[in-house]
Amino acid sequence: MSELLNKTKTQNLDKPQTKNIGLDEKKQLEMSAARSKKIKNAYQVKDKENALILKLKTGDVVIEMFEDDAPNHVKRIKELVREGFYNGLKFHRVIEGFMAQTGCPLGTGTGGSGKKLKAEFNKLPHTRGTVSMARAANPDSADSQFFICFADAPWLNGQYTVWGKVVSGMEYVDAIKKGTGYSGMVENPDEIISLNVISDL
Repeated sequence: MSELLNKTKTQNLDKPQTKNIGLDEKKQLEMSAARSKKIKNAYQVKDKENALILKLKTGDVVIEMFEDDAPNHVKRIKELVREGFYNGLKFHRVIEGFMAQTGCPLGTGTGGSGKKLKAEFNKLPHTRGTVSMARAANPDSADSQFFICFADAPWLNGQYTVWGKVVSGMEYVDAIKKGTGYSGMVENPDEIISLNVISDL
């Protein structure tokens, strides 16, 4: 029969390392491989390395990226995503029936990451759910800002770099708070909770 431990012996037993850690530390604990695989497989995408999960207050949006059509843009977007650059950024410009724009660290539409991208205009059309790069007048001025189309916008074709498409959760994009006036600037705008590459989950 196994020996019963008295009070003194039980006090000397090693406690689990996670017993008294705080919430933030718990979040940093490694996820089991099985759970990680289950989460990744919950998102039905062609290539998890080239797909993003955009978390909004209303739900999760899945974006597939077009690496073949805009390789440098996709590469840069993934770099910024993995740095946590987009987390907490605002949808500062949102025009009903047109698009929702985000990616400006200043929340004004005037900021970026500091690295300009050479245009990769392609034949992909601007349709509902298209994710495309915002830019100034210079075709090679795109940086970190991008927009998601609420509806087809064929007049943008060949003028802006399309690098992705919403494949799930477009209803949550539709629910993003809209701006007012011609510019579509938003007062107290909605924010990106988080943006992650699905293969990293």
